[in-house]
Amino acid sequence: MKSFLIAGIQQVGVGTENFRKSWDWIIDMFGADVRILEDDTVAERMLPYTGGQPQKRHACITVNLQGGGGFEIWQFSERKPQPCGFEVTVGDVGILAAKVKCRDVSAFHRVMTEKWKDVGPVETLPDGTPCFYVKDLYGNLFQIVERKDIFIEQHLLPGGVVGAVIGVRDMAASLKFYGEILGYDRVISDTEGPFSESGFLPGGERVCRRVLLGRSVPFSGATAGLFGDSVLELVQAKDYAPRKIYEGRYWGDPGFIQICYDITDLDVMKAYCAEKGHPFTVDSCPNGEQFDMGDASGRFAYIEDPDGTLIELVETTKIPVVKKLGWFIDMRKRPRGKELPKFLYRMMGLVSREKPGKKA
Repeated sequence: MKSFLIAGIQQVGVGTENFRKSWDWIIDMFGADVRILEDDTVAERMLPYTGGQPQKRHACITVNLQGGGGFEIWQFSERKPQPCGFEVTVGDVGILAAKVKCRDVSAFHRVMTEKWKDVGPVETLPDGTPCFYVKDLYGNLFQIVERKDIFIEQHLLPGGVVGAVIGVRDMAASLKFYGEILGYDRVISDTEGPFSESGFLPGGERVCRRVLLGRSVPFSGATAGLFGDSVLELVQAKDYAPRKIYEGRYWGDPGFIQICYDITDLDVMKAYCAEKGHPFTVDSCPNGEQFDMGDASGRFAYIEDPDGTLIELVETTKIPVVKKLGWFIDMRKRPRGKELPKFLYRMMGLVSREKPGKKA
């Protein structure tokens, strides 16, 4: 029986050509201004995905306290980032879009169209959820979906990450993977037809099978309250030979690098993933040591979905609250699975807020 806990989507990795510009854009558009960590060191433990060589990079994780996962903004420091060599279109294999929640799609759409140029029209998902799409500075797609839940009221329209749109080649294999490994076992909708006829999305007119997945069992763990529930949208092209978005490129190159989940009992999950035929391809701490990333520490691992899309699994052992006062939370000393109180997040918000344009 599985005994590990999944608290939800911790973050979606966004590889960029300009770290500061992308961070400013995320803050300005999505209100994700609470910096959880920032690190400007060498990634030495991702060699299977970085050409066998350590790569220096600058990265941060930033969240919106209204709830949802965060954004890991990531740029190579010494290697020129390599954008995708073709226009990513609906049906291509990998992460097509990150889902970002907002409390009122119509109101947020009006705000976005006033402040940004690349915003699509309001439409609906197959289950009737209002949504629209927006492209960032470098063409990354974000699907804005209406959700009313608020973790800590910040009087903002948007919140954080609540899922992703993922291109797959074999729907049956992908449904099994995301159901067995990550618990997305509930089919919300399963449709076939043009993905979108608005003209905003490249390839949106193509016929696809589109399956929205949720979980029948809620996420649980220390950070489950902040991250909340999420939906994965699997898309399989029916009349198009899809291309792999990260074919021939490195982890960290521009685009959506990975979806990251917050885990308790990573050793148990490692054994479970191996049993199910999806062994860890990266394990930062196979011998029980701790991995430091800026002000936080823990252990991270990677697995691949059936198409090679990267899923990161993180077990956090130290969370910074007030760095200047040396106030950190040692997760190993807390009751297993007990949710962190909201006042700790409020404290992080008071001391860790970033403003657009601040020099990193």
